[in-house]
Amino acid sequence: MIRCSSTGMYYARGEWVPADGNAPAKLVSLGFDEQAAQAAHTGTMAYKILQAHNTSGDPDSLKIKFDAMASHDITFVGIVQTARASGLERFPMPYVLTNCHNSLCAVGGTINEDDHLFGLSAAKKYGGIYVPPHLAVIHQYMREMQAGCGKMILGSDSHTRYGALGTLAIGEGGGELAKQLLGRTYDLPRPGVVAVHLTGSPAVGVGPQDVALALIGAVFESGYVKNKVMEFVGPGIAGLPLEYRSGIDVMTTETTCLSSIWVTDEKTEEYLAAHGRAADYRPLAPAPLAYYDGLVEVDLSAVRPMIALPMHPSNVYPIEELCQNPIEILRQCEENCKALIGPDKPALHLVDKVQNGKIHLDQGVIAGCAGGTYSNIVEAASILKGHTGGNGEYSLSVYPSSQPTMMALTRLGVLTDLMASGATIRTAFCGPCFGAGDVPANGALSARHTTRNFPSREGAKPGSGQIAGVALMDARSIAASTRMGGVLTPATAIEYDPAIPPYTFDDSSYRSRVYNGFGRPGAADALRLGPNIKDWPAIPPLGQHLLLRVASYITDPVTTTDELIPSGETSSYRSNPLGLAEFTLSRKDPAYVGRAKAVAAEEAARAKGEGDAALLEAIHAVPGCEGLGWQQLQIASVVYAVKPGDGSAREQAASCQRVLGAGANIAVEYATKRYRSNLINWGMLPFQLAGPTPFGLGDAILIPDIRARLAAGQLQNIPAYVVGSGAPRPFTLSITALTDDERQILLDGCLINYYKH
Repeated sequence: MIRCSSTGMYYARGEWVPADGNAPAKLVSLGFDEQAAQAAHTGTMAYKILQAHNTSGDPDSLKIKFDAMASHDITFVGIVQTARASGLERFPMPYVLTNCHNSLCAVGGTINEDDHLFGLSAAKKYGGIYVPPHLAVIHQYMREMQAGCGKMILGSDSHTRYGALGTLAIGEGGGELAKQLLGRTYDLPRPGVVAVHLTGSPAVGVGPQDVALALIGAVFESGYVKNKVMEFVGPGIAGLPLEYRSGIDVMTTETTCLSSIWVTDEKTEEYLAAHGRAADYRPLAPAPLAYYDGLVEVDLSAVRPMIALPMHPSNVYPIEELCQNPIEILRQCEENCKALIGPDKPALHLVDKVQNGKIHLDQGVIAGCAGGTYSNIVEAASILKGHTGGNGEYSLSVYPSSQPTMMALTRLGVLTDLMASGATIRTAFCGPCFGAGDVPANGALSARHTTRNFPSREGAKPGSGQIAGVALMDARSIAASTRMGGVLTPATAIEYDPAIPPYTFDDSSYRSRVYNGFGRPGAADALRLGPNIKDWPAIPPLGQHLLLRVASYITDPVTTTDELIPSGETSSYRSNPLGLAEFTLSRKDPAYVGRAKAVAAEEAARAKGEGDAALLEAIHAVPGCEGLGWQQLQIASVVYAVKPGDGSAREQAASCQRVLGAGANIAVEYATKRYRSNLINWGMLPFQLAGPTPFGLGDAILIPDIRARLAAGQLQNIPAYVVGSGAPRPFTLSITALTDDERQILLDGCLINYYKH
């Protein structure tokens, strides 16, 4: 079904040539000389788009300026506040502020509508585009109104992916968007590019989520595409409708790739023309010779309906395989979940869902940028028409991804059919993806065509005794399972009409309600600041010598951003840095906030010349530190985690640590570039550690002369010492390559300070 190459690959006139010792002769036989082979990396679609947006003059060290940006109401307040504190005067590009995450307007004791009004006032003041609540989820709006062939779009949401429309889109933390608003660039080394070669055609009942989950299962664990661009090519693309392609594309985020891009064709052109943007089409394809860092071969005809069991999108099985052996697979999943969330937390009981040999679901949800599209909902309705999930515990909710999508489904009668089958229809909302909509009951198993099923997401709170399981599935198999009364059923087992009537885009709801002020800033307009919207607190620059106190020590193989700062009920506090910080690591390490505050108190005492005399004496035992006094030190907390930052682009995963007084993370590796970027933009040193961990929770780590070393770019073999009782214990840390701007941001203490300077 899916195979990954063990070497780089040349795409030479439609033929794949492994980059091994036989490659030169093979390429010559196909008409390419040595010079062409050396330049083959320039033949990818990704290379051409990146270089068209690169302002550095160096093709290997990129400084990107984007064509447009997008944020939602969990992130745009902080981004605008950061840029505003740094001198923002106007939005220099189309910046879309959508309201699809905090749509429920009174959650957690604050009024989210204040954030919405802030967004509208910012669009008026700085010249932005404002999409009111319930009108569209962020990525559907960008597909419909902004994406185009050859463009680049930056979004403050990790699922910013519009590759199927020929747009190389990247999801990043808010600091990177603030840089663009201030005329700066997105800096990175030229990324690798991996080809995804599609052949065959999907069977009836196999949807885009099935293909996506199969891909994620094949590449996530190995890191095959980590921080690379996935470039979709091959004859299988031609048979896929545009929305089907987008459904696969949006889930590439869960592979940990940087971005994605697809070959474009007449279906791309038709989609853009139908949305009034025919001029945004141009054909995209690799050059006759293109070099890729790897090749993923996907036979679409071999893909079966898939399910990603709790608690990761890569925990995938064909539904048929799971149904044939439910007890063994679910019991193994239970054990994995217990190991992940901890033996002292409530257990997830999945085997209990097996009755008379069949797996019974408690809930189905079709929603968001992945599930709530026109074609997904039409096919789901066709499967379910004339049938019902019954009036027991099982329920089905459907969220069309935009008002134009809902209007088309209404005209077609699809929503009427779904409601007659017992489904509840909701407006466009991302809540089911992160735990603010259709939260499962304790012990429930929910099947969702959404994007993620991480622990501590979708409303589960293991630390508070609340546990639920979320499985990712395609809308078609969710509908098939609903038709069978909630019994897990692959859509391929159901006979139905898969035909999808033509879609007509009606933008009247957008014309009526979207505020489009791009190019028309109103400098005199005032921002609407509700009582929960707070400015960023003052953050100090990096000290000469750094003393880190370990405030959290996490040994899980991967730590997600949802564990660093939970989603769901915390959303209402995301405009309040100190208020939100109270939730930091609350579901993974509830004592962290108290420990971090204690370290911050140590730092406050140090600034007054006070401190633990025994600790200072231990510091004096470090070579070269004999005469250090408190005024020459800076004390900060640090989080150790094996591989932090998988998942969301939310900058708050880093900023919440920072406002509590954190100065660094120490990791074996970072799960994503975007989390590491968030650390840097908030002035936290992204240390990496090789070998055994020489410290534990509560230990003090001295890093002498860190400011001078950072300023000089001496980032490898950084001396560090565990200090306290006994002799200092030396070890070394490292920081992977930093740009000059990134080093200065760390020296200044954060991005806001950097711009002030």
